[in-house]
Amino acid sequence: MSGNLVDGERGGAAGAFLEIACDESGSDGENLTGGNTDVFAHAGVSLSVASAAATVREIRDRIRSPAEEYKANHLLREKHRAVLEWLLAPRGPIHGRARVHLMEKTFFVVDRTLGLLLDDTAEAAVLFRAGRPAFGDDGWRAFLEAANQLLRVRHDGDPVDAFYDTVDSLRRKHPRTDAAGILERLAGTRPRAVSYREGVLAGPPLIPLLNPLLPAIVATAALWSRAGRPVHLVHDRQNMLTPDRIAWIEGTARRAGVGLVGVRLVVARDDARVQVADFLAGIARKIASDELNGRGDPALTALLRPYVDPGSVWGDARSGALLAAPVAG
Repeated sequence: MSGNLVDGERGGAAGAFLEIACDESGSDGENLTGGNTDVFAHAGVSLSVASAAATVREIRDRIRSPAEEYKANHLLREKHRAVLEWLLAPRGPIHGRARVHLMEKTFFVVDRTLGLLLDDTAEAAVLFRAGRPAFGDDGWRAFLEAANQLLRVRHDGDPVDAFYDTVDSLRRKHPRTDAAGILERLAGTRPRAVSYREGVLAGPPLIPLLNPLLPAIVATAALWSRAGRPVHLVHDRQNMLTPDRIAWIEGTARRAGVGLVGVRLVVARDDARVQVADFLAGIARKIASDELNGRGDPALTALLRPYVDPGSVWGDARSGALLAAPVAG
């Protein structure tokens, strides 16, 4: 592999490709309804090592914290608002060279539940948006938690009985709604849920249904290779990213026609590009979460918008409209 050509571009025997440095924020494993965060963010940056190092140095010079390692929370402090705005601004160091894939965790649970039990995710948005108005806050929360327990590898009690008891209770209490109609279909899927749980008990699956990191990496590769340029991902080391799972990522991307030529793991503190990706992931997760919960900062949301992957997994219509990046024509 030769040296950098321009920001993010490298060359090798297979020809030029984009090298994208990645990191995530908001990982709570499979606990998507009761974890510490409600948004997962996976960022990728197309910067040379020199450009990324210069960006990190500039951030340190502007913030002047004695911390050995800077994280997104340094930039998110109100006293450093000007540094955050500089980083995201149209004339800033990462504009046009960074993107972030967002996942609204509870919507991801609904999407995966309908995919597993109905082989159909088309109605995930319908159920997600109609569920709370139809069932009330407590009923909707009960459904989300039961679905999360059903799909996760580690669980408490009998997740199959708990899930279908919740489905039956909600559809009886709240009939004749769009949400109840979808629950009627779910009520007939117990054999499929039992089969899924038996498979989990036989041995932990290589790819947990509810872990957002693995599909997010594939989505990041798809986003950056969309223009026809192959991409190579450099990713912060994660326990989840075993050799078998990296092989799954590469195979899944290949079958989907994504131009992913490989994934390499690095230690974040040794690669300034990954540090910048870590900044963006943490910043995006916080801005998106604030918008999701009705306490968004319009100026920061507007600054984040050009970075957001239009293919992000998002169910809330109001915040989604504010966060959505325009799809390139």
